[in-house]
Amino acid sequence: MGAARARAGVALSVALLCCTAACTSSVAPPPPPVTAAAPTPAMSASPSPASTPALSFTLALDPGHNGGNATHVREINAPVPDGRGGSKACNTVGTATASGYPEHAFNFDVATRMIPTLEHAGITVITSRDSDDGVGPCVDERGTFAAGADALVSLHANGSATTTPHGFFLIVTPEGAAASSPTSQLAAEVIAQLRQAGFQENSGVAGPLQQRTDIAGLNHAAAAAPQLPAVLIELGEMRNPDDAAVMESPAGRQRYADALAAAIISYASRP
Repeated sequence: MGAARARAGVALSVALLCCTAACTSSVAPPPPPVTAAAPTPAMSASPSPASTPALSFTLALDPGHNGGNATHVREINAPVPDGRGGSKACNTVGTATASGYPEHAFNFDVATRMIPTLEHAGITVITSRDSDDGVGPCVDERGTFAAGADALVSLHANGSATTTPHGFFLIVTPEGAAASSPTSQLAAEVIAQLRQAGFQENSGVAGPLQQRTDIAGLNHAAAAAPQLPAVLIELGEMRNPDDAAVMESPAGRQRYADALAAAIISYASRP
C-alpha cells in the first residue's frame, strides 16, 4: 500500500518583456525602389533574462486518508506502530460534510492543486499517495516516506462532534513545538498564509498550534529525521456549514492550495 510518488522539480523563470526604441535627430533618405517584395527579416530575439535559481527543496506531501479505505475495513484496522512504543489502526476513513463530501477527496484535491505552483517554484514534491481510490498507506508509512525530504506537510480536515467549531489549526509533536525549531518556523508560515488568505483559526481549540503525541505520521517522521519540520494541518471543520461550503467549492479548495503553497515556498526560500 502507498508508495511515494516522485515529482520532478521545475525551475521558476520570470519572463520580463522589455521594449526599447532608439530615436535619431536626422531623417534617413528614402530607400531605392524595389521590383519585388523582399522577405521581412526575422526579428532578433531579446536576450533571455537570467533564470531564477530553482529552490533546492523537497516537500513530502501527505493527503490524509484514501478513497478505498471504507471498503477495506480489515486492512485499515490492522494495527501498526504508532512511533512511541504503542500501536494504532493502519488508517481511518476520515470525516465528511453533511452533504457527504468526503475528507479524503478534499485532502487529495487540495494537494493536487498545490503541486503545480510548488513545482513551478522549483520545489520537488513527493506524495504519500497518487490517487484517491486506493487503500492506505498506513499511518507509519505516512511518516517514514518523508525521510530524506526537507519538510512534511499532512493535509486533513477536522470532524468535530458538533457543528459549532470552525476554522483551521495545526498539530505538531511536543518536540517540534519549541519556538526555534524548524517545525515551529514552518507552522508559523502556514498560519500566516492561511490568515492572509482569509481563513480563521479554529474556534474550538486554544490556539492554532496544538501539541500531540498520538499522530503516528508525525511520530515516525520525527524518528526517521529528527530535524525534519513536520506539521499536520486541519484545514477546517467539515461539519460546520460555513467551512463545509468553502471545502466543497473548487474556488475554496484553490484558496487553501494557494495559501499552503505560498507558505511552503516562503519557508523553502529562507536563507
